[in-house]
Amino acid sequence: QVQLVESGGGLVQAGGSLRLSCAASGRTGSTYVIGWFRQAPGKEREFVAAISWSGRNTDNADSVKGRFTISTDNAKNTMYLQMNSLKPEDTAVYYCAVAPGYNLYVPRTEPPYHYWGQGTQVTVSS
Repeated sequence: QVQLVESGGGLVQAGGSLRLSCAASGRTGSTYVIGWFRQAPGKEREFVAAISWSGRNTDNADSVKGRFTISTDNAKNTMYLQMNSLKPEDTAVYYCAVAPGYNLYVPRTEPPYHYWGQGTQVTVSS
């Protein structure tokens, strides 16, 4: 079982920055991908970014490329999402999730992400 706890959300003006954290505990297995999804009001949850356990493979949604950076600190079992140049359309609940057994391929779809956090709200005002 894996537990994920997100933090770092809040209210920020357009053009500002936030850093989200996702602390993982429990047994993730020897290989996995950890990623971020978001869900805006009235919309489906969508992929944002993900990174393999080794840090060698990453993927970002086109909507956040050049603005968001995903990273991990394996010593702290924590993943980060640095969000710069935030836009009102980035407003959403952000969830971290783990896909066990993945390394070379970074999935963008909800299955095979098996473990999910409770989410943290990010609100960007115009």
